[in-house]
Amino acid sequence: MSSMLQDSQLTDEAEVVWVEDPGDLDYVRQALDKVPTRRGRPRYSRDGRLIGYTNLEQGAASDPDSGLFPRRAFFLLPHDRDNQPDGPYSVGAPGEAVDPRTIEPGKVGAKTPRSQRGQTPEVAPVAR
Repeated sequence: MSSMLQDSQLTDEAEVVWVEDPGDLDYVRQALDKVPTRRGRPRYSRDGRLIGYTNLEQGAASDPDSGLFPRRAFFLLPHDRDNQPDGPYSVGAPGEAVDPRTIEPGKVGAKTPRSQRGQTPEVAPVAR
């Protein structure tokens, strides 16, 4: 699905679950995937690795056509900055990349100077 998520797509999120500690990561990619369950670790079929995911509230509705639930997945691909510091994202970041420190249930993560390293896109200040 689109990398340009909006808070209105995330209203049923109850919690963010981290599979890996995101504390040392400059960014994670985020995507809204359709999966068969509201909670629990979703199946991950991308290259790279799953860093985290969201669980939905108990009453979250599934898509009426597919019966699937939209849930965010946070991930990194093999060529991302954590694996290749001098690779394609040594400066800048992928379009769907956000600073993991800005991720919370129901809120789209933000691009920050840390996540964008060296670029000057629209970035949000990091809440402290």
